[in-house]
Amino acid sequence: MSGDAPTRQLVVFCLGDEEYALPIADVNEIIRYTEPRSVASSLGWIRGVISLRGKIVPVYDLAARLGENRKPDRPPLKIVIVETGERMAGVIVDDVTEVLTIDCDSVEPVPPAAEPSIDSIARIEDRLIVLLSPAGLFGEGQAEAAAA
Repeated sequence: MSGDAPTRQLVVFCLGDEEYALPIADVNEIIRYTEPRSVASSLGWIRGVISLRGKIVPVYDLAARLGENRKPDRPPLKIVIVETGERMAGVIVDDVTEVLTIDCDSVEPVPPAAEPSIDSIARIEDRLIVLLSPAGLFGEGQAEAAAA
């Protein structure tokens, strides 16, 4: 990495065989998976809520949100607590693999028709890591629907 190039820090995690990442600035914490308490929702990827230090936090099944197939024999291991503005939500992931600092020039935009939850794609050697947009994941009233 060049010392002059701007960099980004990412929390990298896996869903099945795919790698995804969120900006470290938006990740509040990573907790061990606990089964969320079910809530009624018309959105199939909203799994329920958990209590985190007295605060009710909606929990989303990120694999279902992104259309990924989760292997039934592999239970989720972690919940990544993401904070955007005044909203906080947990996303279920298979495992968190690393915190990675990348050069911004290794990040490429996604096609305009891409899912709004996908921000860009990072190319690191032979790896392609999908960078997610927390605002795209939880925006447009989705967090409110989970809390309702």
